[in-house]
Amino acid sequence: MLDQVGTCTHRDCLALRIHDGAFSAMDLTARHPCTGELLSTVKFMVQTLAAAGELQRELTYDGLRTAEAKGNKGGRRPAVPADKTGDVRTAYLGGQSIASLAREHDVSRGAIRTAIADLLPEYTAADLDAPAPELPVVLDMPGKVADFLRATELEPAERVALGQGVAVRRGQGHTRRVSTTPDVHRRLLDRCQPLDNATAIPA
Repeated sequence: MLDQVGTCTHRDCLALRIHDGAFSAMDLTARHPCTGELLSTVKFMVQTLAAAGELQRELTYDGLRTAEAKGNKGGRRPAVPADKTGDVRTAYLGGQSIASLAREHDVSRGAIRTAIADLLPEYTAADLDAPAPELPVVLDMPGKVADFLRATELEPAERVALGQGVAVRRGQGHTRRVSTTPDVHRRLLDRCQPLDNATAIPA
């Protein structure tokens, strides 16, 4: 199978590479220049990855079978049935604890908390007029751009986002993987305007 994949990718001038990590520079279709066969290192890497995946599947199946033999059912525990929600809420208001309600209805404590969420002390009604919070977005910026920004005067949120970024090696260069809100990304991009007229910056 590996030889067939290698033949197709070689014939069509395609490359098959590991996306990220320590082996990201390895071409999984590399061939020996004289014999034309797949390199032994490539075969070893693919076979090792396949064996690791098979071992992980076996361990998962063994764990599931062991849990099943002990009477444990896999997957999420059921939620409180709709026809029982009223009883659960009444019992909670009557002083019954979440733990005892979970045991009584054979559900998790989280399921009980979901059923009585608006009755909990920490519950606060959502402000329907409030805008939805921005979710963080992960972007990779060239390493030279990250170096430029580090030498620039930044706002606290911008500096924290840049400082918490992760350096990712890319051949001889690197990028910085930054996770923050779109607003902070836009502000960082605005600070890169002095680079617009400069020569293209490599990673």
